[in-house]
Amino acid sequence: MATRVIENELSIAVTPRSWRWLTPTMVAALFGAVTLAVPAVRDLFQLEGVRWLYVLLFAFLGSCALTPIMVQISHRWNLVDIPTERKIHVQPTPRLGGVAVYAGFVGSVLMNSILPDWMIAIMLAGSLLLLVGVIDDIRELPASLKLVAQLVAAGIVIVSGKVLTLFPAGGIGDAANMVLTLLWIVGITNAFNFFDGMDGLASGLAMLMAGFMGMVAFETDQPGVGWLAMAIIGACAGFFPYNFRGGRPAKIFLGDGGSTFLGFTLACLAVKGNWANHSPIVSFSNPLLIFGVLIYDMIHITVERVVTGKVHSVKEWLDYVGKDHLHHRLERALGSRQASVAMIFLLTICLGLSAMALRHAGLQEAVLLLVQAGLIVGMVTILELSGRRR
Repeated sequence: MATRVIENELSIAVTPRSWRWLTPTMVAALFGAVTLAVPAVRDLFQLEGVRWLYVLLFAFLGSCALTPIMVQISHRWNLVDIPTERKIHVQPTPRLGGVAVYAGFVGSVLMNSILPDWMIAIMLAGSLLLLVGVIDDIRELPASLKLVAQLVAAGIVIVSGKVLTLFPAGGIGDAANMVLTLLWIVGITNAFNFFDGMDGLASGLAMLMAGFMGMVAFETDQPGVGWLAMAIIGACAGFFPYNFRGGRPAKIFLGDGGSTFLGFTLACLAVKGNWANHSPIVSFSNPLLIFGVLIYDMIHITVERVVTGKVHSVKEWLDYVGKDHLHHRLERALGSRQASVAMIFLLTICLGLSAMALRHAGLQEAVLLLVQAGLIVGMVTILELSGRRR
C-alpha cells in the first residue's frame, strides 16, 4: 500500500502538465548559455576581437532561459502584481522578471572576466537596489526607505571616483560635481522606474538608451562602458518577448527591483562615459538627449502636480502614485497602449540621433540641435494636451 502511494505521488509530480513551462526556446537558450560558458568558446570570441558580442549573447541567452523560471517561481510563491484601480493590467502577473534580467547582466559581465574597480562598484550598488526592489515587490516599502537605498548606492559609485565633471576642478567645483552626480543618478533611477507602466516600455527604453551609449563608447575606445551597455541590451532582449506580446497580456513584469536596477545602471554609465572631448557643456548635453524622454516626463509631472495642488511637499511627491506619466498621457491622446509605447520609442530614437550628431558639433550647431530637441518635445506636449481636451 505504501509503495502504491509513493508511486502515485511521483506520477503526479512528473506529469506532462507540470513540465509544460519547459519550452523549446527556454531549453535552447539554456544550452546556448552553457555552451558560451565553456572556456574554449569564450576564448574564441576574445581572440576574434568580439568580446562585445560574447557579452551580448550570454546576457540574452541567460535572461531568456531564466525568465520562464521566474514566471513559475512567482506563481508558486504568489509573488504577482494584483490589478487595482491605479494599474492598467487586468490579471495577476508575476513581477520578478528583474531577477532574470539582473542574472543575465551580471553573469555576462563576470564571464567576460575584466572587472575594473568602477565596474565592481556599479554592480555592487545595483545589486543593493535590486534586493531592495525585490523586497518592495514582495512587501511594499516606504518611499523614503527606497530613497535612502538609492542615495547609498549612488554614494558607492561616487566613492569609487566616478563623478560628472561639468564644473571646474577645485574645492567648490568638486563638491558641485558630486552633488550633481548624486542628483543625476537618483533622478534618472526614479524617472526610469516611473516608465515601467506598460508592457515592453521599460525594457525597450533600456535597450535603446544602452544602444546609443554603447555606440559612442566603442567609437571613442571605452570598451568597459560598451560591454556594460551590451550586457543591458542582451539581458533586456531576452526578457522582452515575455513582457511585450502585442495585444496579449504580459507573462511577467520587471518589477520594482528590475526597473530600479536598470535605471540606476544606465545612469551610472552616463556618469562613467566620456561623451565629447572638446566641451564639457556638449559632453553633458549628450546624455541629456539620450535620457531626454525620462527628464521631460520627470519635469512635466513635477510641475503639474505642484501647480494643481496634488502634492505640497517632497514626502507627498515621493508617495504620490497616479496615471499622469508620459505613457499614460499618450495613451489618452492616441487611444492605444501599443501606439503610446511606439511613440515613446520613436521619440527616444530621435533624441538619441541628435545626441550622436551633437558629439561632433561646434557650439553653434550644438545649440541648434538642442533647440530642435526642444521643438520635438514641444510637439509631443501639444499632442498630449489635444488628447486631454478630447
